[in-house]
Amino acid sequence: MIELEQEDPIPQGDLALQITALPREANGFGDIYGGWLVSQMDLAGTAMASKVAGGRVATVSIDRMAFLVPVAVGAQLSFYTHTEEIGRSSMRMMVEVWSDDPLTSEWRKVTEAAFVFVAIDGSGRTRSVPRR
Repeated sequence: MIELEQEDPIPQGDLALQITALPREANGFGDIYGGWLVSQMDLAGTAMASKVAGGRVATVSIDRMAFLVPVAVGAQLSFYTHTEEIGRSSMRMMVEVWSDDPLTSEWRKVTEAAFVFVAIDGSGRTRSVPRR
């Protein structure tokens, strides 16, 4: 996990989603569920992968997931994405999550993961990603 920490960290990529962590997404200690956070990362990644693919995509895999800090209820979460690789029908997107804690105004990286998406047609079959 140490390799995820940076000396002077800044988000990499484009802002794809912002959301406030609400009590319904938290455990009894007031920390946001990791599974909920992963689902939001998938939404952010899907939005950007759909733009790259010019249409419908499906999540194929999630790689290199590590949580660096807990997320408290009320934190403003920002999801940044950048494309690492584009294949014939697949895209590898890095999704980073950053937290702005309303009580401390601390800006910090929460997690990151590499998501792989595949472009699919209306029948759910793999299709080629358009070349730019």
